[in-house]
Amino acid sequence: MTYNNFEKNLNSNNLESLYLFYGEEEYLIDKAIKKIKKCFGELLLGMNYIQIDESSTTDIISNIESPAFGFDKKLIIVKNSGLFKKDGRKKVGSPIQEAIATYINENKEILDEMVVLVFCEKEVDKNNVFSAIEKNGTIVECELLKSSEIIANLKKICQMYKVNLSDSVANYFLEIAGTSMQELINEIRKLIEYEGEGGTITKEDIDNLTTKQIEGIIFDLTDNLGAKKTDKAIEVLNNLIYLREPIPKILVTLYNHFKKLYLCLIAMNLNKDIAKALNLKPNQIFLVTKYKKQANLFKLEDLRKLLEDLADLDYNYKIGGIDVEIGLKSILCAYC
Repeated sequence: MTYNNFEKNLNSNNLESLYLFYGEEEYLIDKAIKKIKKCFGELLLGMNYIQIDESSTTDIISNIESPAFGFDKKLIIVKNSGLFKKDGRKKVGSPIQEAIATYINENKEILDEMVVLVFCEKEVDKNNVFSAIEKNGTIVECELLKSSEIIANLKKICQMYKVNLSDSVANYFLEIAGTSMQELINEIRKLIEYEGEGGTITKEDIDNLTTKQIEGIIFDLTDNLGAKKTDKAIEVLNNLIYLREPIPKILVTLYNHFKKLYLCLIAMNLNKDIAKALNLKPNQIFLVTKYKKQANLFKLEDLRKLLEDLADLDYNYKIGGIDVEIGLKSILCAYC
């Protein structure tokens, strides 16, 4: 089932006894849990509301069967349980996986009468537990939102507070703050509060108030490098260091960024699909224009040389041959 279909069914008060939500879009999973809680009604932790993680999966069956004293049903949320991992070397699952799969298959009536059991996972293998839920409950895949969907959600939030947000500024906001919906919501709330009712969010507001993700800062560094502005590129690097981003992480992020620019140039020269060449996720498609613009600042051979230099730096600092910060600044200066 898609998430949209789940929402439609839930809005018609069709709360089932067994769910599995999985996927990379944690925002949708959290949203689904909130909607289920709202439909479920009053919740008292330890009474009719139980939270379970990987350390307590052996308690799932006993919690299903124990009464929800004073309440008709019990809501059990199982997060990141590890129950959906499949060991390819074994034909059967672990004892707890087998026990839970068997229980779900043999006790559907008890589940319907006693609980609403919700599993939440980032990744799943289609093992015996998955098959049991597929047969007896509802499985909802929470795929990453597309950039257009993210922007639509952000604009909807702004409209609730009567704050204006244009599509172009929203796209810029994603470039700066990343594509994690939950983090974007936290950042947009700061901007909404700053603007107030009737206000309009601008790029300048975003620059002044938004916490930049490292990927957004790397775009700034690369813009300056492509324009041969050594001082500005080094300044951006120093700001990253000041923000206590680990130098090895900066090195890896910069290498991956230049690799994308390299692949982007090749795709452009061969008239290939850039989003596919860069392996961009649905919520990153809006970056295609940005990558194309930056890639045009460099020659293919320059990008290849930068990648070689960064790879050599990675090797040399790991064997103690050079300080990684000095090496990184030397590469930036040498290019300019």
